[in-house]
Amino acid sequence: MNSRHHNSKPWAANVDLYRKIPTDLMEGSRQGSIFSYIALALMIILFVAETSDFLGGKLETYLAMDVSGEDKRIRLNFNITMMDLKCDWAVIDIVSALGNTQNVSAHVTKWNVDGSGIRVGYRGRNRNQKDIDLYDSTVSETLEELHENGEDAISLDADSLALYKKEHDYVFVDFYASWCSHCRDLAPTWETLAEVMVDAGEALGNEIPHPDDYSEEDYLRAKRMQMPVVIAKIDCVSHPKVCNEQELIRAYPTLRLFVDGEPWKAGDYRGHRTITDMVEWLYYAEEQHKELLDGGTESVRTLHEAHGAARERLDDHLKEKEDKRWNNRHMDGKRRLHHDWVDEEHPGCQLVGHLLLDRVPGNFHILARSGSHDLAPHMTNVSHQVNSLTVGDPMAVHRVETSYIKNLPEKLTGKIAPMDGNVYVTENLHEAYHHYLKVVPTQVDGLQIGARFLRAYQILPNSQLAYYRTDMVPEAKFVYDLSPIKVFYRKPNRRWYDYCTSIMAIVGGVFTVVGMLESSVEATVKASRRRRVAKGGLR
Repeated sequence: MNSRHHNSKPWAANVDLYRKIPTDLMEGSRQGSIFSYIALALMIILFVAETSDFLGGKLETYLAMDVSGEDKRIRLNFNITMMDLKCDWAVIDIVSALGNTQNVSAHVTKWNVDGSGIRVGYRGRNRNQKDIDLYDSTVSETLEELHENGEDAISLDADSLALYKKEHDYVFVDFYASWCSHCRDLAPTWETLAEVMVDAGEALGNEIPHPDDYSEEDYLRAKRMQMPVVIAKIDCVSHPKVCNEQELIRAYPTLRLFVDGEPWKAGDYRGHRTITDMVEWLYYAEEQHKELLDGGTESVRTLHEAHGAARERLDDHLKEKEDKRWNNRHMDGKRRLHHDWVDEEHPGCQLVGHLLLDRVPGNFHILARSGSHDLAPHMTNVSHQVNSLTVGDPMAVHRVETSYIKNLPEKLTGKIAPMDGNVYVTENLHEAYHHYLKVVPTQVDGLQIGARFLRAYQILPNSQLAYYRTDMVPEAKFVYDLSPIKVFYRKPNRRWYDYCTSIMAIVGGVFTVVGMLESSVEATVKASRRRRVAKGGLR
């Protein structure tokens, strides 16, 4: 029994998964060496790929309800150029289920853009327009009472306007509409201004008393002017062509000064609509014009006077013939103006900034509005270019767009700012583009600054052309709706032992599969040799 105990092997030696084959029984071959190199190469390639995937890894997409409520309000960043809307009238309104906000001024900057699309140097905040006096409160008479002793403000049409601009150095015109409330309020003041200027013009060099319709101060101010100013008015409802096609009037009332037949370079009058302020502005314009003439353009004045003297020598028949020819040429120019787009006559406005929006459906829209004018709907063009439109923290947007985080899906980077660079031009009157934006909250692993996580927002846009009634002012509208579904882009959560298991599977699997291939090739080669030997023996 002792002998049996000494002759038996220990139980541990019976469990041997790695039994050794004697070296004498092992045989190397060139074929086995080739397959060994192939196996090593495959192991290395798969090892590198698995390690890279474990350390980096592609982001996977998950969907979940957005119940975090981290952002009470969302930030919308915009850079939009209105191609045919002055900054004086461009305003932004916000409308949501929680309330309306008109003429948003915080965090918004407006830049004037000339007709060629070049941003000029002046920059201004989008504050409410400065309150101006819409009429002179010292004028107590009604328009009918002022007309009892005659009408001093001259009513013009297209032909008479052209004639007055040609025959007079200074023509100050009120372009108004009968339905405009601001125009009706201004009418008595404008008639009184005309009376002041008529009396001052008659009193050039003479001392004559003035009526009691206006103050002594207004009269003395008007007398300082060395050249009479014609005060005129044009009803744009009765004469739409001269307002819409020739002068491009977009808001009522528009007070425009013509100097030597051309609009005054300083622009339309936008100050207080009192007699004193308008007379002061006319006096300043005359002084500026005289300085321009005295500063080296004296030949222009001489040529103008020579032309007038020559006209006086013409007989009545030739004068009438010349006027007719000039009017025909002017009307041809008007007809061409209706079809041609002149860049200088269509300044724009670039709006840059951000809005803080409530997390409820709503919209913001860019439109033309003025506290001191009634705008003509058919002359309002809200064609626009979206230079940039994003939602969320600008740092998050920048990091997503610049691929700061590796392996971001391409579809994500393309949906952060899908409208950038798009141009929306309306070809006809009473049209405007409306944009419907589905905003999707997005969380990306690694999108953070320090311990602060940044949230991105994808935008799914849909733009449509909207049509307006003829009495409504068009507006560029951006309707937004926040999605309740949140998109997560996360790295796969793999444990270290998963990685180790994968490496072992790579080594064992490659070794086994290549070994099977090598055995199959070896068996095929041996069978082929036996057949050749058998055929040789038969011979």
